[in-house]
Amino acid sequence: MLRTIWDKLSHTVMGGAVLITFFTIISKIFGLVRDRLLASYFGAGSLLDSYYAAFKLPDLVFNTLVLGALASAFIPVFSKVWHENKAQAIYLSSSLLNYLLVFIAGISLAMFFLAPVLVPLIAPGFSPELFPLTVQFTRIMLLSIIFFTVSNIIGGILNSLRKFFTFSMAPLFYNLGIIGGITVFYPAVGPLGLAWGVVFGSILHLVVQLPEVIRSGWHYQWHWKITREVKKVATLMIPRTLGLIAGQVNQVVITAIASTLAVGSIAVFNLANNLQSLPTSIFGVSLAIAIFPVFSEALARHDQEHFVKTFSVNFRRLIFLIVPISIFILLLRAQIVRVILGFGNFDWQDTYYTAQTLGWFSVSLFAQCLTPLLARSFYALEDTKTPVIISLAAIILNIAGSITLGRKMGVEGLALAFSLAAILNMLMLLFVLRLRVGNLDDKKIMLSVLRTGFNSLLAGGLVYLALQLMARLVNMQTFIGIFIQGLTAGMVGLIIYLILSLVTNCQEVIFVKRWLMRYLKPLIKESSKF
Repeated sequence: MLRTIWDKLSHTVMGGAVLITFFTIISKIFGLVRDRLLASYFGAGSLLDSYYAAFKLPDLVFNTLVLGALASAFIPVFSKVWHENKAQAIYLSSSLLNYLLVFIAGISLAMFFLAPVLVPLIAPGFSPELFPLTVQFTRIMLLSIIFFTVSNIIGGILNSLRKFFTFSMAPLFYNLGIIGGITVFYPAVGPLGLAWGVVFGSILHLVVQLPEVIRSGWHYQWHWKITREVKKVATLMIPRTLGLIAGQVNQVVITAIASTLAVGSIAVFNLANNLQSLPTSIFGVSLAIAIFPVFSEALARHDQEHFVKTFSVNFRRLIFLIVPISIFILLLRAQIVRVILGFGNFDWQDTYYTAQTLGWFSVSLFAQCLTPLLARSFYALEDTKTPVIISLAAIILNIAGSITLGRKMGVEGLALAFSLAAILNMLMLLFVLRLRVGNLDDKKIMLSVLRTGFNSLLAGGLVYLALQLMARLVNMQTFIGIFIQGLTAGMVGLIIYLILSLVTNCQEVIFVKRWLMRYLKPLIKESSKF
């Protein structure tokens, strides 16, 4: 019985989504611990500004070249070849890995030597005293992308084979490595220990996935021949890579703008961004990763009806989950920031600016969660150009908005510009997909959006009332008082939202109930025997 449940979790789409979601939640919890430690040790000050700025060059290399290949090109090609000829699939993955490693290592080496020139471009507003530390951080972190390159190819193989267990665990181990950098390496070697923690996390990210991929029948081979499949992956990844380069340049520009604002603005932006990315990673990215193989298989069989049905169901599930979360985060932003980050050197001023920035981020959470699903719909259609073109338009808006709003609103303006660009990106993707595919089950989607929006607003109103009531009953100058206030208001909102969803016969909450019973029923039967 337990074996049956495990097989469903490990090898089915929804099981995979649950598994990825579960470990994403665990990983994000450790991510919150990581951020709490960083905030309490250093506060939103110059050291954290330097630390976060140092990620930009490694991210520029890795996110564009490696993630571009996996998200849009490698997985569908490898999956198809694996089912036709496993030996050829191993040949493909090994060749691609070899070429990527050489390319990544070459670029990393160049950036290592050019770091003193590049860092001032990334953070022009830094004081001269801060540049040497940022350069050292950057040079150490560049090592991490070597391990991430191998790790993400391995993860792409596991994803293609619908083996989600260690693939889902990898981000958790990455965060454990960073936590080790804060708590062990930093006391031992000083600030540079933070960067070595990032490298250590990348090694753990790789090591945890190796046993499962080897058990699946994959092994490394010393192959360099450029086959037709390798060419196809390269052809498909080029447009996506260009789009990701633009996205990373966007992040660099935002960092550059933030460096010219008040000290700590980069830290505030990143801490708030990490908080708001929690629901996006748990729901939007996890579901999109799990559903991508289904999209690809449906379109490979020319079964557009199944593609549309799958898209509609998962679109509505995301709306059902993320709209109320967006409203609750907006209303509870101060409580969330103070409880999670408000410790040690993270003072009330840091709390205020991080909470306000988080509030502006929350406006676009629904769009951020839907974008991965929409983008992978295009990837399944073997169209990597359209998402790139649309993302470029959104990036231009984001940069222009960041320059304009950053001057007027400070770091909060950067979050508002980000949200406006994210909403534009999502709406344009949905519009073009509708033109391309036709009816996306529009009636059900629209009804779900209206019903979810109505229920969420009512629940949000009661959250606000609960906040005001609890403020009179608890000591708002203490951690425990703020925690009780936020927890009580959040639970009121959640309960009311679920009740309203049941009363309005919301299909999504019924699905969740049925799905839970399908997995829990065998456990209940088994426990009744004892």
